[in-house]
Amino acid sequence: MEKLELQKMANEIRKGIVTAVYNAKSGHPGGSLSAADIFTYLYFKEMNIDPKNPKKEDRDRFVLSKGHVAPGLYSTLANRGFFPVEDLKTLRHVGSYLQGHPDMKHIPGVDMSSGSLGQGLSVAVGMALSAKMDNKSYRVYALTGDGELQEGQIWEAAMFAGHRKLDNLVVIVDNNNLQIDGCISDVCSPYPIDKKFEAFNFHVINADANDFDSLEAAFKEARETKGMPSVIIAKSIKGKGVSFMQNKASWHGKAPNDEEYEIAMKELEKAGEELCQK
Repeated sequence: MEKLELQKMANEIRKGIVTAVYNAKSGHPGGSLSAADIFTYLYFKEMNIDPKNPKKEDRDRFVLSKGHVAPGLYSTLANRGFFPVEDLKTLRHVGSYLQGHPDMKHIPGVDMSSGSLGQGLSVAVGMALSAKMDNKSYRVYALTGDGELQEGQIWEAAMFAGHRKLDNLVVIVDNNNLQIDGCISDVCSPYPIDKKFEAFNFHVINADANDFDSLEAAFKEARETKGMPSVIIAKSIKGKGVSFMQNKASWHGKAPNDEEYEIAMKELEKAGEELCQK
């Protein structure tokens, strides 16, 4: 899929995010929207996966360590063909398989049930180690939040990954600088993120999370890095794509009302039309 097609798909994924959270009347749109381009690149360009065979043995693995941005993952999986897009409207409804956090037992394409912050990276490290021990070729990708880096378990996992030289592991930090209580730099600063990962023997790559050329270069560099795990520090905009949500911590975990939903969808429809005219 080429850059313009990726941009169009990311816009569709953003529509799915807003629609899912609106219909649930709860959820986490801000971080889902900031990571939408990352999700798009991973699932439509980078990873070896097959929607018709979600459990194929040699598939690349993905762990959503910041599991509360499940709307972003679900919209991506639906648009990739793992399950119907229409099902996004059932997010968080009683009886729906699309729970508030990813569930590997019931959702096609989900490799790990996650949501307890800090734990996902440990699981991803285990997957990467397993691949090394079994001489398997699959790669493992883990998406963390920048606020999530305040969790100690993240650094235990990073220390182990660096020590074991897990060059089949790519950690992506969605660095939108906001968490539920405000700026991460004010709440409990994890900066400098790059120097910290370097200290744990990671190859550090800086990227623009909302630019596909930058993401392509970053993932290519990670793939070519041998002898150490990679981390992509992806600078992003929380709420990207919906004007009134952008860079607002208040949109970390709330749903749009009827009026806000209409405005958001009109903006995304307009963005899609502009992309079609390119």
